Amino acid sequence: MGEIRNCPTCNSLFVKTNLRDVCENCYKAEQKQFDTVYSFIRKSENRKATIDEIVTATEVVEELIIKWIRNGKLRVTGLPNLGYPCDKCGTLIQKGSICTDCSTGLKKDLYKVEEERRRIEELRKRDRATYFFDDKK
Repeated sequence: MGEIRNCPTCNSLFVKTNLRDVCENCYKAEQKQFDTVYSFIRKSENRKATIDEIVTATEVVEELIIKWIRNGKLRVTGLPNLGYPCDKCGTLIQKGSICTDCSTGLKKDLYKVEEERRRIEELRKRDRATYFFDDKK
């Protein structure tokens, strides 16, 4: 069962489910806008349109188009200039949350942290095995 929430668009109460994050009326309005955008990009001359060009031609807000791309409702396969910004650097991407460059950088940073952790652990083990004695007696 869903939760009772306020619609982020019109602020009316509705039951939020996994399928809908807006109320019934706003969902219907979004669906009409989706149909407009989908009809626009289905035309072969519009396949290379950017989000800005789609927004200008259809008068649908950019955030809504990005939402549809992120949740998979609007598939970007075959639409080379359509995507959404990387969460870290803002580069245009078509899947995931971050671009390849940011992903590679994150992996390198994680590797460095892991190497540092291993080095510190190795030093601790070495210090535990070291015994000092005073032979001046």
